[in-house]
Amino acid sequence: MLLKDILSRVDHTELKQVSTWDDIKLLCDDGVKYGVASVCIPPSYVKQASEYLTGKLPVCTVIGFPNGYNTTSVKCFEAREAIANGAQEIDMVINIGWLKDKKYDLILDEINAIKEACGDKVLKVIIETCLLTDEEKVHMCEIVSKSGADYIKTSTGFSASGATFDDIELFSNNVAKSVSIKAAGGISSLEDACKFIDLGADRLGTSRIVKIIKSDNNIDEDSY
Repeated sequence: MLLKDILSRVDHTELKQVSTWDDIKLLCDDGVKYGVASVCIPPSYVKQASEYLTGKLPVCTVIGFPNGYNTTSVKCFEAREAIANGAQEIDMVINIGWLKDKKYDLILDEINAIKEACGDKVLKVIIETCLLTDEEKVHMCEIVSKSGADYIKTSTGFSASGATFDDIELFSNNVAKSVSIKAAGGISSLEDACKFIDLGADRLGTSRIVKIIKSDNNIDEDSY
């Protein structure tokens, strides 16, 4: 796999609570330089980043983040505001308590309400796999498949752990073909990135891949 093909799937991410505009600006600059899929940033920086990038790269942001237990109306407001500020992709966190309570219809309704708020923009659904049983993950594959969402995503990166190969394989085996897959959280090497892609991940949420490439001048761009 070519290095540029890996980078083209990366949502280059900076979501730390202490992130400053200088951090976001550097993320944007690196994202453009290395040809990533998007930059994924806090909502408060979306307008500034969108104006800075001037269409060179899609801006992605998060809503209901990182816990997912905001009300649906709040999540919809967050999505509409983010899009008005220039976001082209929205990563939402489900209400995990609803999943534990088996309130599947409420989760589906919420995803569809947020998708309606997003219009033609990309919606990714974060299910926080590290907090779920395999049965619950399969239920979420079914729910996201029934919804209007574009992606199912493993993790926020703010919980107990991030993406695993087993979870991406489970997604690939249970999600509809119309739904893409995003692995996020803990992707720390090019080897892991390649394996996630081979298992079915269409996007990789990570802050590390670009950093690895920047720090290693010996990486062969044609052989990864």
